[in-house]
Amino acid sequence: MNTILHITKRERWEGAKNIGTYSDDSLNTEGFIHCSQTKQIIQVANRFFHHQQGLVILLIDSSQVKSEIRYEEADGELFPHIYGELNLDAVYQVIDFEPEADGLFKLPPEAMNLE
Repeated sequence: MNTILHITKRERWEGAKNIGTYSDDSLNTEGFIHCSQTKQIIQVANRFFHHQQGLVILLIDSSQVKSEIRYEEADGELFPHIYGELNLDAVYQVIDFEPEADGLFKLPPEAMNLE
């Protein structure tokens, strides 16, 4: 299984379960949902989500995603982008993702075996 990850607010994920599909603001503004590979997730979290509370990481089986996934360059690395809404059945695990006291993130134990 090729896992990609997406960080979101817990409330947004809970709302998606009521609607039946997940979307992110970036889908409207940039045309895709930002995702990361496991080795990139902490760098992304500490850069864009520093000190934010109430987050979760969606573990996504990329082979189950119905929308197109493109790996595109950003900051010298290839990041997975989902070009469309995310079907909920592609998400196989949701991990609570809270920062440490200093506002920085560490890889949760549940995600360590993905590397």
